[in-house]
Amino acid sequence: MRVDIVSLFPEMFAGPFGHSIIKRACDAGLLKIEIINPRDFTNDKHRIVDDAPFGGGSGMVMKPEPLFHTVQSLTEDKGVNRRIILMCPGGNRFDQTKAKELAGYDQLILVCGHYEGIDERVRLHLVDESISIGDYVLTGGELPAMVIVDTMARMLPGVLGSGDSAEHDSFYHGLLEYPQYTRPRDFNGWEVPEVLISGDHAKIAKWRRKQSLKNTIERRPDLLNTFDLSLSDKKLLAELAEERTGD
Repeated sequence: MRVDIVSLFPEMFAGPFGHSIIKRACDAGLLKIEIINPRDFTNDKHRIVDDAPFGGGSGMVMKPEPLFHTVQSLTEDKGVNRRIILMCPGGNRFDQTKAKELAGYDQLILVCGHYEGIDERVRLHLVDESISIGDYVLTGGELPAMVIVDTMARMLPGVLGSGDSAEHDSFYHGLLEYPQYTRPRDFNGWEVPEVLISGDHAKIAKWRRKQSLKNTIERRPDLLNTFDLSLSDKKLLAELAEERTGD
């Protein structure tokens, strides 16, 4: 997959993308990331990318021309399955479902805003959609772009090494993840649950599913409002309810 990020501050991406899973994915050729500065697509000697807003107001607004020219330079190849996305606090809320969707494209173009905002014509006539990572305002779109790339990259085949690693992540199937344990078996008197060292894979699978439901009920009960519970899930929920009553 190819990801092009349009940003006035390319240097911000060196750290997050230069380590760990993202770096290994790029080194393996599973992911290609390019950072493009819209200043390189201006026509004046001062490389101006912003101007005062019409109608008055504080701050500056990013001009449409440099952004249009930048994105157009990245879309010359026809027939590519691509998505152009604006990082915007007023956009659709980013979640695991959207990450899986974005992983299905051949090319993503992420446009990062800055200053007081971006000329509205960019949102209306250049991008396919706007995305927000939460109900708060950041200095620019660079951090949201990093979050989206990191989350989406985990969905790409081969990136995590184990083919089903991402499927066990929280939110992948709509629930929070079950608890994880590793050695030592006993730490400060806190022991690993016996079922996990039983060798009984059926019991382990049932325990993990039950714990996943338990974590979701306790921490994010709102997720269950839209989750399609199976018959076995409902039985596990009944067991959890009985356990809580017995406490």
